[in-house]
Amino acid sequence: MEQIFLPLCRADMDERKIKQFDFVYIIGDAYVDHPSFGHAIISRLLEAHGYSVGIISQPDWKQKESIAIYGEPRLGFLVSGGNMDSMVNHYSVSKRRREKDSFTPGGVMGKRPDYATVVYCNLIRQTYKKTPILIGGIEASLRRLAHYDYWSNKVKRSILLDSGADILMYGMGEHSIIELAEALDSGIDVADITFVKGTVYKSRKKEDIYDAIFLPEFEKVKEDKISYARSFYLQYCNTDPFSGKRLAEEYPNGIYVVQNPAALPLTQTEMDDVYALPYMRTYHPSYEKQGGVPAISEVKFSLTSNRGCFGGCSFCALTFHQGRIIQTRSHESLITEAEQLTEDKDFKGYIHDVGGPTANFRAPACEKQLTKGACPKKQCLFPEPCKNLKADHRDYLSLLRKLRNLPKVKKVFIRSGIRFDYLLADSDRTFLKELCEHHISGQLKVAPEHISDKVLQKMGKPEVAVYNRFVKEYTRMNEKLGKKQYLVPYLMSSHPGSTLQEAVELAEFLRDLGYMPEQVQDFYPTPSTISTCMYYTGLDPRTMEPVYVAHNPHEKAMQRALIQYRDPKNYDLVKEALVKTGRTDLIGFDKNCLIPPRKMSSKSGNQHSKAGNQQKQKGNTRTEKSKSRSGRNKSVQQRKGKH
Repeated sequence: MEQIFLPLCRADMDERKIKQFDFVYIIGDAYVDHPSFGHAIISRLLEAHGYSVGIISQPDWKQKESIAIYGEPRLGFLVSGGNMDSMVNHYSVSKRRREKDSFTPGGVMGKRPDYATVVYCNLIRQTYKKTPILIGGIEASLRRLAHYDYWSNKVKRSILLDSGADILMYGMGEHSIIELAEALDSGIDVADITFVKGTVYKSRKKEDIYDAIFLPEFEKVKEDKISYARSFYLQYCNTDPFSGKRLAEEYPNGIYVVQNPAALPLTQTEMDDVYALPYMRTYHPSYEKQGGVPAISEVKFSLTSNRGCFGGCSFCALTFHQGRIIQTRSHESLITEAEQLTEDKDFKGYIHDVGGPTANFRAPACEKQLTKGACPKKQCLFPEPCKNLKADHRDYLSLLRKLRNLPKVKKVFIRSGIRFDYLLADSDRTFLKELCEHHISGQLKVAPEHISDKVLQKMGKPEVAVYNRFVKEYTRMNEKLGKKQYLVPYLMSSHPGSTLQEAVELAEFLRDLGYMPEQVQDFYPTPSTISTCMYYTGLDPRTMEPVYVAHNPHEKAMQRALIQYRDPKNYDLVKEALVKTGRTDLIGFDKNCLIPPRKMSSKSGNQHSKAGNQQKQKGNTRTEKSKSRSGRNKSVQQRKGKH
């Protein structure tokens, strides 16, 4: 049978003589039939199990007819806001509207609404009052219970209530969607489907909610930040599919939102099967005249080798979405996909990435996680590697060697994040050697994020001494190989715990490094992270101790400017910060000073900038213009197929 795209319009439906779809899938992104896009995996998986699916991509939310082009589906509507939360997609951390949407044809902004999942569901309910609605994707997943919403600066209800949907799927969704489809197909009323793992449902009968932890009621967490922090940490400690408990959250009028335990991780065979589905591996051809879909360029020649992350960074939502247990594809599955890539007419011999949330995680952190799950209140790598951690790169090395030996493959890059603390925990340095020798081109991007141990502790990142040790080993290895390759550190400003003093400390570190980042990412409070909880409550939910948070935009601007203190346009902000912190010793002409004592003329400013650039070239980078962390999250989310 010829491999084709799924129906995208009424003409496709009529051409295939389909009278009624089993599911109509409404998505906030353009239709890209590639396994890095959640809608592609979910729709192809349903198709493989015998269900018909019609896609409605980016409907006009101002016209209710736009979601009715196929009529009523037999089993229900599926709704996803897209590969990113629609608010992160639309707005920068300063809440300014972004100029480009990489998930829309031509990169055009404005083709989806804010809070897209809620808007799409409300649109459906205007026409189809009783048809089941199932929501999923990262927007639904991270907003499944009461959550702080940065853009409105308030605590919002579960998205299940605001959307009017019947069931919410959280996590990646492969197990949940098939079980839900089979339940609906068997005739079970959607209101009675309360037993599927990885789902959230509504109930009006407290007595029917069994074996559950009851969270503080919504009205309390909305008004009391201490209650919010405690509720959030209960949620955080119950995300594991093996140890996590059912959670229930009470709302006014006797409504309960109930979160079932997470779905079990995919086995390697299941994950291989998911990536072997008949994807077209590109965007729908109808988008060609609009310039295509920009997001495909990040993933077209990349391979997803794993899911999940036991890194446990406080600012990352992976614990709530993909979970902490690593799931991997087999070498055979990845090699088969790589061979398919080499046959693409646009393939130039370069595999752009072989990774996932963290590229060098290819197995669960320890044997215990396979049967008992991740420890609820302990981290595998933080504050230092657990004694039970198995740091072993041999499987990943074997995979990389096989891939780079394929015919037509010139080079295999690793562009996913590398956990340098995990690399150092492995006593064998073969991976570091082959990483430097074969898998980077001039520079390696790593994410120390900060250098103040006080801030790193709040970030859930290793002490700066660990990063410094990695820098030395990386430099030594490149010298041994006769290569001139550099490190490009990703850094974050204004993370909870960072005062102006810590920002000055970071500036001094960069001064000694001889490096100034071209772009810096301010901390972005996205839903369902420990860091966002700290940002909103001023409390570390793990300890309930107070945390300093920079809320004032001017202070945040100063923290950001300090990281780029060499840029003449930041002079006034840097000087103000140094005066405020009592660090006027850093204003002068001494080699240890950050800025001169007076604002430079245009000419001297240019000379200063030129000198900084020369120093940068001699120092630790040959950096291309790096993306902001929000940009990195964008590429990460699309590559991992977050459903």
